[in-house]
Amino acid sequence: MTASTPASQHRLRSRLPWFLAWAAVGVGFALGISALGLFAVPLALLVTILLIVRHHADRSAFGIPVGMGLLSLYVAYVQRKGPGTVYWHTATASGADQYLDPRPWLVAGILLVAAGVAAFLWRERRRS
Repeated sequence: MTASTPASQHRLRSRLPWFLAWAAVGVGFALGISALGLFAVPLALLVTILLIVRHHADRSAFGIPVGMGLLSLYVAYVQRKGPGTVYWHTATASGADQYLDPRPWLVAGILLVAAGVAAFLWRERRRS
């Protein structure tokens, strides 16, 4: 394994904002399966076009699966009390909530984030 040089660290830091911008696009495309998709997908398409038009911004496009994975991890977090029905009560109210099984969302999120980050780092190391 080779030590990273200051120049390669600077190059990685300069591409990180583009990677995060692509991650935001991934979140927008992942929201396409929800009711928010009506607004999120056209916005994600617009940002995609802007990022592609930007010189070399497509080199960090591995951020898309990272963004999709982050949304999956958020769903897993929200559904962490599941699967099934959870009953709750306070001094003034009571109710029941239905939760999905968070494990598939967790696995998908971890795999997407890990694959996106690994691919981004692999591509950056290959270039240096």
